Amino acid sequence: MSDRPLNRRRVLQGLGALALGALAAPHAAAKELSALERVRQRGSLLVGVYNDMPPFHVAGKGIDVEFARALAASIGVGASLLPFNAGENMDDDLRNMVWRGHYLGWGPADVLLHVPVDRPLIQNNPKVSIFAPYYRERLAIARDLRQVPQLESMASLKGQKIAVPGLSLAGWLLIGADGGAWREQLVTRMADGTEAARALLRGEVGAAAGLASELESQIGRDERYAIEPLPLPRARDGWPVGLAVKREADDLAKALQEAVNGLQQSGKLGEIFAAGNVSWRRP
Repeated sequence: MSDRPLNRRRVLQGLGALALGALAAPHAAAKELSALERVRQRGSLLVGVYNDMPPFHVAGKGIDVEFARALAASIGVGASLLPFNAGENMDDDLRNMVWRGHYLGWGPADVLLHVPVDRPLIQNNPKVSIFAPYYRERLAIARDLRQVPQLESMASLKGQKIAVPGLSLAGWLLIGADGGAWREQLVTRMADGTEAARALLRGEVGAAAGLASELESQIGRDERYAIEPLPLPRARDGWPVGLAVKREADDLAKALQEAVNGLQQSGKLGEIFAAGNVSWRRP
């Protein structure tokens, strides 16, 4: 044992820490609020929404913004948006927005919207619950009926320019389809499917591909055009999107699931999508 005298400051610090621990003990024994209780005590649901995802969220407006407000109202609180830019992959988004928070200090949200309800994604992310699908997205192609009256297969588009965002699933599938047979017809310098749809409306191309929601939001019910599933085997079924919360937020997940069910049954969810010029598709 050292013969050096005790440092007076360290002794006082140690005694102070013991005293603070004793004072904190009764509070530590108090019941911790659940996720839903914290939301209701705060009076608002913090909702993660993707930036620059038309027609779901752009600059504070869109389908997911109205959906977030409807969800929050269903559990008796207001909605507070936490917009963010997508990460490198979905695992990054779930970490930053759901279970840990971003290393720059923002987040996590109480709930993240527009999460693919996908079994491998669920299995790879045990710290979150992914549930309550509220829409089925799919890849689609819009065509000018005056130029392409029928669409039985990709062969119907022979000789037509096709606008498609190159850095997207629709773009990758079309670039590689039939051994690259359609590459010369593709106009790929598009930010997203909404831009591709606008090129079609301007008459610059005969068809436009992208997400069905993107195309519908621009073309709507214009009878000069048709929007159908992209005629490629890997593109037909689509995928459901839903919500994600922390794994331990059981009561919040239950309340939000009931809210989604109620919005579907009442027709409110369909109205929200219709206001965005998109047909709601059951997940």
